Amino acid sequence: MAASTPVAGRTSIPGRGPLVIRRRHRSPGGRRSATLTVLTSLMLVYTLLPLVWLAINATKTQEGLLGSSGLWFAHDFALFGNIATTFTYKDGIFVRWLLNTLLYVVAGAGGATLLATLGGYGLAKFDFPGKKAVFAVVIGAVAVPGTALAVPTFLMFANLGLTDTPWAIIIPSLVSPFGLYLMWTFAADAVPKEILESARVDGSGEFRTFFRISLPLLAPGLVTVLLFNVVATWNNYFLPLIMLKDPDWYPLTVGLKEWNQQALTAGGEAVFNLVITGSLLTIIPLIAAFLLLQRYWQSGLAAGSVKE
Repeated sequence: MAASTPVAGRTSIPGRGPLVIRRRHRSPGGRRSATLTVLTSLMLVYTLLPLVWLAINATKTQEGLLGSSGLWFAHDFALFGNIATTFTYKDGIFVRWLLNTLLYVVAGAGGATLLATLGGYGLAKFDFPGKKAVFAVVIGAVAVPGTALAVPTFLMFANLGLTDTPWAIIIPSLVSPFGLYLMWTFAADAVPKEILESARVDGSGEFRTFFRISLPLLAPGLVTVLLFNVVATWNNYFLPLIMLKDPDWYPLTVGLKEWNQQALTAGGEAVFNLVITGSLLTIIPLIAAFLLLQRYWQSGLAAGSVKE
């Protein structure tokens, strides 16, 4: 027997009279808002236009930048030549800046992620006196911009004799209030208390329980926090600017700014093509990181948004 198809019509409920049943018709593709489509398209263009401009102009020589439109290619395709010159200019100082940035990211962002994971897990799964005060301090720290703390941090590190050293960048990068708060909220739902109680009953210690049971469950949130910390450390500019004087310890952000200032100085060597090419090379690792960790990143952001 064929299944019946609901149609619009009338039926009656005893004691309540007729009831009108209407079937709502929907297009196969669902409702689409023209306004939302236009706004999304504008935001997409606004987001991608600087990247397109950067990619196009990285293919030009110094003369090509002056003699062609910013959003179109020049006659000479000089991308590979610009890349080679960028890596060899001034005895390969760009490579040194790249290695410095990787050092700050691995030590700073990696350490901040580890501390945020340990701290967030402890705050979510253990009760202790003053926990509400800690929560208030963390929320307050999230609201304070990093630039507001740069000068006090510089004065403190100057008294300790740590300025113009890698520690002046790594140690402040270890503090991530937003990462701590994110891991705190994520661990509260990602690690069931029943699993922890079962592990304790079986005689598992707290450290073994964390690394063998809890840490795999925290992986999506950990990757999300790691990405946020990597981006913040990789793009960090103001703190290295006031902490470092020796160009050998510059990260990419400050180093490229120095090249740009050199190009703007009267009588200085014009290296705008190297600044643009270096900027393009700088964002490639971030794009690769987001693409490789996209699955974990998206699941980490969505975790905890729906409760059964």
